[in-house]
Amino acid sequence: MATGSRPWGALLLLLPLLLPAACRAGGGCAGEGGPLEPFDALYASGVEAYYGGDFAGAARCLERALRSRRELRAARLRCRRSCRGQVRLAAPGPGGGGDLPFFGSVLRRAGCLRRCEEPRLGAASRHRVAEEVGADFQRRVPYSYLQRAYIQLNKLEEAANAAHTFFMANPEHMEIQQDIENYKTTAGKVDLIDREARQHMEDYSAGVRHYDKEEYELAIDFLERALKGYYSEDEDCQLMCEGPQRFEEHEYLEYKAGLYEAIADHYMQVLACKHDCVRELATRSGRISPIENFLPLHYDYLQFAYYRVGDYVKALECAKSYLLFHPDDEDVLENAGYYEGLLEGTMDPDTVKPRKEAKTLLRRHKLESHLLQVAAAGLGYTYTEPNYWNRYGARQDEHSVPSSISSEPEDGPRLSLAKKPMPKPDRELKEGGPLLYSDVKFVYNSQQLNGTQRVLLDNVISEEQCRELHRVANGIMLAGDGYRGKTSPHTPNERFEGATVLKALKYGYEGRVPLKSARLFYDISEKARRIVESYFMLNSTLYFSYTHLVCRTALSALHLASLQ
Repeated sequence: MATGSRPWGALLLLLPLLLPAACRAGGGCAGEGGPLEPFDALYASGVEAYYGGDFAGAARCLERALRSRRELRAARLRCRRSCRGQVRLAAPGPGGGGDLPFFGSVLRRAGCLRRCEEPRLGAASRHRVAEEVGADFQRRVPYSYLQRAYIQLNKLEEAANAAHTFFMANPEHMEIQQDIENYKTTAGKVDLIDREARQHMEDYSAGVRHYDKEEYELAIDFLERALKGYYSEDEDCQLMCEGPQRFEEHEYLEYKAGLYEAIADHYMQVLACKHDCVRELATRSGRISPIENFLPLHYDYLQFAYYRVGDYVKALECAKSYLLFHPDDEDVLENAGYYEGLLEGTMDPDTVKPRKEAKTLLRRHKLESHLLQVAAAGLGYTYTEPNYWNRYGARQDEHSVPSSISSEPEDGPRLSLAKKPMPKPDRELKEGGPLLYSDVKFVYNSQQLNGTQRVLLDNVISEEQCRELHRVANGIMLAGDGYRGKTSPHTPNERFEGATVLKALKYGYEGRVPLKSARLFYDISEKARRIVESYFMLNSTLYFSYTHLVCRTALSALHLASLQ
């Protein structure tokens, strides 16, 4: 080694080898009170220990990875909340140099965040994780390893809870479902714990269960607790959106935007993230779609529950809060009018206002939407505002005021204090919507294809586009891509190769394939998305979670023999 050179390369090569050993030995990867260990390194160590047969080490490292991820989020939230309070963003002033107070406060807040985070987290780069690792934690994959490790260690209760936690985010996983049934039989364990449960969701579900049983006081307790938790989680979600963003459109270019373009690029991603917190907080783990009308439904349940316990002021307050989201809802308008009638003579019903936190959230949400649409129009962004308050999500009860407590005469009108009976919306996808493009030809529908939610179309792409995609595929395909590296994931008689849109664009920006051809892959996937969204007549935006170009090649008998 040359004099004065630094052995960083050797250290980097040694670290992956040291981490599993530390976990297996029970030692820490960092001393007590030192910087937080990166959860991706702990996760990798746990998986390696698992496949090495060290189940105690695997369980230890995986538990520490989960704890490290929680502590990382808590530390970031604490610092962002603290620095937001300590350093207020100043308003720009007039004239030359008028923007200096604002940018000065931005710099001071950035300094505050660094001073707050570094003692506990270390350098920010320590906690940047690959997308694949982030997706694993989002899908709760570490709990799948954990439950297997705990089985080997004969810790059935821990294994059952880990399996249940994984299953709540992966309800289609039949093997885990069978494992849970086995735990219940073997260990006699019925009450399983979801270790990643979101408390506001749990409280909401409990409130609805009590409401359905007409246990209105308990329903009120849980629904009020759910609302408090929701607004707390909303604040946390907003803060977490202020972290680093990915500039996928520019990641592989020498991107040198001007000051305001760079600020706009970053801020629009932050703003879109914050705007989508409404959807995030209404979506259960492992589900694609949120609970429809989630936040307004809290107030809808509460307005009738408060009426039934005789608190007409709170009933009116919650009805007016619901009407902020749906001001033309005839049923709740009628309810609010009835509550006002009950209060006349004891107080002025006009003094009862909608809840402040609901007004604040809705005002902010509308302003976010306005800014996003301004950006879409003026800065070249593509943005479609989703329907966040879909009213298909409504209470399906039929309570009415008994004549014995009604203030109306016996022969007068009866007032409904809840939703009038509504037909349940058809949850099955409809078919037969327009195909949007004149050259696309319909072939078969779901019934003809012997299933549901299926359609076969022709001429979605032209012959020339097909040849172009084939040429792109030759330059970007990787055997086993998208199948965890397995080149023959389904049968040994064929080989799978794949590539993502991001990989195609990356290769295009690097000049390894024509950029126009790489862009074609993205454009075709977007075209397919729009056709499917229209044909099945969806009432909300269809999002792709994954887009993959796949080549399947039949293997010859001679090639199979050589592999065997």
